Amino acid sequence: MVSLSSSRMFQLGHLQPNGHRSCKSRLVTKDGRCNIEFGNIEYSNHFAYLVDFWTTFVEIRWRFVLLLFVAAFTGSWFIFSLLWYWIAKSNGDLTGQNRTDGHVQCIDNVNGLTTAFLYSLETQTTIGYGGRALTGHCAGTVALIIIQSLIGVFINCFMCGVILAKISLPKKRAKTVTFSNTAAICLKKGSLCLLIRVANLRKTLLIGSQIYGKLLKTTTTADGETIILDQVDIDFMVDAGKDNLFFVCPLTLYHVINRSSPFYELSADTLPLQDFELVVFLDGTAESTSSSCQVRTSYIPQEIQWGYTFLPIISRTKTGKYRVDFSNFSKSVQVTTPHCVRCFESDADQRNHNNHNQENHKKMGIDNLGFQVIDIHDSVDVTKM
Repeated sequence: MVSLSSSRMFQLGHLQPNGHRSCKSRLVTKDGRCNIEFGNIEYSNHFAYLVDFWTTFVEIRWRFVLLLFVAAFTGSWFIFSLLWYWIAKSNGDLTGQNRTDGHVQCIDNVNGLTTAFLYSLETQTTIGYGGRALTGHCAGTVALIIIQSLIGVFINCFMCGVILAKISLPKKRAKTVTFSNTAAICLKKGSLCLLIRVANLRKTLLIGSQIYGKLLKTTTTADGETIILDQVDIDFMVDAGKDNLFFVCPLTLYHVINRSSPFYELSADTLPLQDFELVVFLDGTAESTSSSCQVRTSYIPQEIQWGYTFLPIISRTKTGKYRVDFSNFSKSVQVTTPHCVRCFESDADQRNHNNHNQENHKKMGIDNLGFQVIDIHDSVDVTKM
């Protein structure tokens, strides 16, 4: 029987503030970024990034995208300005060149490199101020203006596509889905459970949401092989199930700690001493954009509170609306909780055994405390008829 008076067995207490982030290194950060780097990659493999250039451009940082944007347009203007300058110089249109009587210019008002650059810019951006223009007497200028116009359209489409793709990346939608800073372990529906809270900060839903987890830890096999970042599946569910969540308000996810759970051997004392990382995933499709997104976060043992449960955050206003108080989103309160899973199961087994004995005792009969036992002797006289 589990003793209720033991301070290690049950924990009663006060309000617990937000958990502090630990400096312990982790594979997945709290905001979902993967803390991993690749080393000793062969030089030839770097060309794979150029082959998949679209993904490379979409995934690079914004500062490089803006640099690429400026360099692409400015570079193309300057390269074609050199070509226009070369044509003008070859035809003798520049200032200072000896022109013969009846000289026919290829480009009007292009008499130097500066004016050639301005003409290239005006041509590619279709500004057309009217001061500089082709005369139509040189076939090379006609071919060059066609080539520059096509390349300019291609650069416009490519850069607009990259910027639009970066703006509409699904991971930006994931920024509006948040997890609680800490996890909690307490009793829920007669079982010891690991609780995690998640909220959608937008009113638009995530369709087909699914929640699951991975427990990452270093294990050693029976053969003596050490496996770093060994992954164990962790099932999470809500009261309505674990698939197709109705994600309109914050949900409390829970994992039942039973004999099949990797947390079965843990206790309130041994939990802070463990070395593992619990990574939680939420997959869904954005209702407004129909794009799939994944939200990730992780918890280390120091971020899991044994004997706590989350404060309620949903209430109903006088006007009939439901209100979510995010100030208590990650706050938890200490509750009565068994010290370990085995203690809870042994206590439950003992209670079930006592209840079973009482039921058997009732089936055998009820003792009458007022009944008097009388001894009957063998020498009782029998009256003969």
